[in-house]
Amino acid sequence: MTNNNSSTTPIPNFYRASATDFKKIPGSPIAYWVSNRIREVFENSKSLGSIGSPTHGVVTGDNERFLKNWSEVSMDNISFLSKSRQESVESGLRWFPVSKGGPFRKWFGNNEYVIDWFNDGYELRTTKHSTGRIRATNFNLNRIFQPGITWSTISSNSLSMRYLPEGMIFESKGSVCFSDSEEQRLFLLALTNTSVVNALLLIMSPTLDYHEGPMSRLPIVNSQKIQSVEIAQSCMKVSKSDWDSYETSWDFTTSPLLQPEHHQPSLHETYTKIRSHWREMTLEIQQLEEENNRIFIEAYGLQDELTPEVPLSEITLICNPHYRYNRDKSEDELETLLQTDTIKEFISYAVGCMFGRYSLDKPGLVLANQGEKKEDYVKQVPEPSFMPDDDNIIPILEDEYFEDDIVNRFKEFLKMTFGNEKLSENLDFIAEALGNNGKKSSEAVIRDYFLKSFYKDHLKMYKKRPIYWMFSSGKGRAFNALIYMHRYKSDTLAMMRTDYLLELEGKLDAKREMIQSDIGKDAQEKARLGKMIVELMDYDELLKNRADEYIEIDLDDGVKVNYGKFDGLVEKI
Repeated sequence: MTNNNSSTTPIPNFYRASATDFKKIPGSPIAYWVSNRIREVFENSKSLGSIGSPTHGVVTGDNERFLKNWSEVSMDNISFLSKSRQESVESGLRWFPVSKGGPFRKWFGNNEYVIDWFNDGYELRTTKHSTGRIRATNFNLNRIFQPGITWSTISSNSLSMRYLPEGMIFESKGSVCFSDSEEQRLFLLALTNTSVVNALLLIMSPTLDYHEGPMSRLPIVNSQKIQSVEIAQSCMKVSKSDWDSYETSWDFTTSPLLQPEHHQPSLHETYTKIRSHWREMTLEIQQLEEENNRIFIEAYGLQDELTPEVPLSEITLICNPHYRYNRDKSEDELETLLQTDTIKEFISYAVGCMFGRYSLDKPGLVLANQGEKKEDYVKQVPEPSFMPDDDNIIPILEDEYFEDDIVNRFKEFLKMTFGNEKLSENLDFIAEALGNNGKKSSEAVIRDYFLKSFYKDHLKMYKKRPIYWMFSSGKGRAFNALIYMHRYKSDTLAMMRTDYLLELEGKLDAKREMIQSDIGKDAQEKARLGKMIVELMDYDELLKNRADEYIEIDLDDGVKVNYGKFDGLVEKI
């Protein structure tokens, strides 16, 4: 029997490569499909490690203990200005911003955590690690607080490199590449955010484990450095503006819908204008990234293997719905999601103003330290246009039973920001964004949002480390009230009980007594009110017991510890 396969017949997906070819690539991966041109690049180029120093970060060994979301602790105990280990010690502060990797995002951002580095991190560095690993070596300790570029070492996506400002520490999941000059940093930032580097890293580290080894071995070729530095600067500026537009950034100033350059007579008109601005930002970054890709594709001689195009889903701006949401959605679905989330973020900012965390009259944070009061707010904002809540307790109920009812306060906020004459129009726009199907009034839709969904969105925004805490009587939701943890005092629960819970119980009882009939809808309403009163009485027993304890909290312990002290009184996370 003859063999029908001739020795000259090509075999699909069959590659020939010698062991010598593999050795040309650092780490000698079995990358048999690699072209001759890429092998030449590896063989003839200097490495990134020759001009930069990819460095492993600090291993805490206990993130729950040593790391916190920056919003969990007092701002006056966070140092953003330390430029050296000596300055950090002299500051006497406990918390310092730290890079910790994070999701796929290029150019700038993912700055969300602080690390306990009191007294040069003495406690962290002297606490024994359960695995015996060294927490921090002199090599990486001597680099902390220096500017660099940072990335997530473990990724499910392409590499995404971000600028690391001066004054930050870096953790093991957020390694940093240091270099001797700002120009060199920006050049490496531009290079590492290209399709070229992603293609090379897939050869060197196909498991997407982008640790310091593969990074330091990346081949570097001569390119148009000045142009790529300018591109990096522009992309970083836009990306930082995007990051700082959300209240999870420590440099957040105000809601984008209230920025003077975008503000229009109505909320709808304002959203339309800022949405146009966001499209321009997204397209600007896309054009810059594609030009950046062209520069380095040409420099590496990979025109036959790579293209410069960057899909919208990889333009990593929060204001870009193609990146922010699942990419299999239609344009209309993406636009609806973005409008809804923008309105929810506006509502969150309004709640922040109700508590005095923010102010319409001063950019950035106002009350953000433990135990601050309304008097501290007035010292910073002597003549506020919108006054924060007196007692740090804002009721969220089925109806307007109290003057500081959250829907009532939100309407006051809308009047102050867009005028009384536009109130009805703005309420309708907000209700529509929240999903109004026309069966309820706009105000009822907004009340339902506060009752049923606001806290879920708050937990999501703050990654289950809420700064506003929802006290709730249970499934019937007869009583709900928000407090701001930074303004919490040991007598807050006592005030909540006497000024709100017992008051509400009396009002509901009076409302029930006014219903004369015992048939039909009247009977149903009477029974419903009775169930609510029973729920309030049960909750009162719990609240009174805890109020009598005059519970103290310490923001340095973090939300998880402090929130747990009110288990049974607050919404479960």
